[in-house]
Amino acid sequence: MSELFVQAKQAILATDKEKALEAAKRHLDAGGEPLEIISRGFVPGITEVGEQFGRGTLFLPELIMAAEAMMAVTDLLSAAMAAKGGSVSASPSGSILAATVKGDVHDIGKGIAIAMFKANGYAVHDLGRDVEVDEIINGAEKHGVRVIATSALLTTTMSEQKKLEETLKKAKLRDKYVTLVAGAPVTQRWATRIGADIYAENAHIGVVRVGEKL
Repeated sequence: MSELFVQAKQAILATDKEKALEAAKRHLDAGGEPLEIISRGFVPGITEVGEQFGRGTLFLPELIMAAEAMMAVTDLLSAAMAAKGGSVSASPSGSILAATVKGDVHDIGKGIAIAMFKANGYAVHDLGRDVEVDEIINGAEKHGVRVIATSALLTTTMSEQKKLEETLKKAKLRDKYVTLVAGAPVTQRWATRIGADIYAENAHIGVVRVGEKL
């Protein structure tokens, strides 16, 4: 089995979805447990991809391709695990609600982040773009998430992230959630100023910092 774990990791590093699926299928055909190849093969692969992206040695197109390959094998292994009454989710208590704030219709960065979170085993509920603060909070309550992640791509919409923090406090819900803010104009200084728990400079950092908080 160790050879298949290496193949799984290398397939993700090579952003090769077909080879990743082949390794997953071979593992299942050999009677292997889905969680085992996820934790010992695919997750180390996507983790290294994120680290390379963070160092600037791997670029956005490769990051997206690697995340897509990871999501494909996760879907395959989830189906196999579901047949046994389980799940491959590495973080069952770490589900995330993601949204682009009201007034902002840009969501490419959010889409990449969602792919990375899913690839690392998180359940993600995407509310889309141009989402009101009340809708974000209602969605978080409905889905029982632990993390609320918002993206603002315009300086004029960043105030919605501040409004979210204030509304959560007024509703006495602030301590219930870990809040993450991201977006081109967003900075660590802004996150600190409004009281957000996490500032994510990019998708990889977001995954790492959420993991540290949960």
